[in-house]
Amino acid sequence: MMTFDLLQETKDAKRIGITGHIKPDGDCIGSCLALLHYLELCYPDKECEVFLEDPGRSFKDIPLRDRINTDYPEREPFDVFIVCDTNKERTGAALKYFEKAKKTINIDHHVSNSNGTGDVNHVVPGMSSCAEVLYDLMDNTKIDAVMAELIYMAIAHDTGVFRFSNTTPDTMRKAGSLLEFGFDFPKLLDETYYVKTFLQSRFQAQIVLESKRYLNGQVIVGTADKRMMDLFGAGKDDTDGAVGELRNTEGVECAIFIYERTPGSFKASLRASSDKVNVARIAEKFGGGGHVRAAGCEYEGAMEDMIYMLLTEAAAQLGT
Repeated sequence: MMTFDLLQETKDAKRIGITGHIKPDGDCIGSCLALLHYLELCYPDKECEVFLEDPGRSFKDIPLRDRINTDYPEREPFDVFIVCDTNKERTGAALKYFEKAKKTINIDHHVSNSNGTGDVNHVVPGMSSCAEVLYDLMDNTKIDAVMAELIYMAIAHDTGVFRFSNTTPDTMRKAGSLLEFGFDFPKLLDETYYVKTFLQSRFQAQIVLESKRYLNGQVIVGTADKRMMDLFGAGKDDTDGAVGELRNTEGVECAIFIYERTPGSFKASLRASSDKVNVARIAEKFGGGGHVRAAGCEYEGAMEDMIYMLLTEAAAQLGT
């Protein structure tokens, strides 16, 4: 990998834009905001902006939440536009900034984006999170409490609070150094990762109740069609964590959760419990992607067809 110097790549820019993927998760949100804060600390004279879809209620109290621009207004072309935690194809409405920018940078850790999609790319598939990649790019003497909290949150989210196999000794050492800044990390994790509303708890309990196991119990599938979503008054935020509840089932190697966003339009989240199933490879068949043990994809058509095709791919890997 060629040496990548974040400050060198951005030093001549007067205006810098930052974005992540559609339906931003904790790693995406934390990475974008931490990068914003870092660039503004290093270059106070530069104009920096973050563009993301609404992060949802779980992230309403995180540092710099009010700096996220969710309405994607028209802007003059940015001197540098940075995409974090994804490729350019999954930036949604922010793609227009990327395509007009004088220079584009892609910073990521997804194996499905190994080559990157910017003019300049820094992708490290072995890292736990995009935030850990950023941590290594930063002058650590410039990290302050705001940055530390955002990076810690981002790493924690993409490692399942340090439970997933992408957590390395280096990941833990970096997280430990961030805790030295003294932010209230139990409160941060409760609010952004663990706490659910009563509606969300009831909704996800119903998903688990109606779930089905396939392939000798090695795959579990939970679904929520539009009727069920409307019955509970559930939205996208209420689906967060559902696939994790399914994955916790004993004997399951692969968990799949599918929900209907609009009639005939589906989003699937996939999680693997071991190396027996590479869910990123499954998701890529549907134009999605992610990690070996955590991935997602979308589908237009009938839910039954999506379930069948996902199970077919899982069966091929499990040899059943």
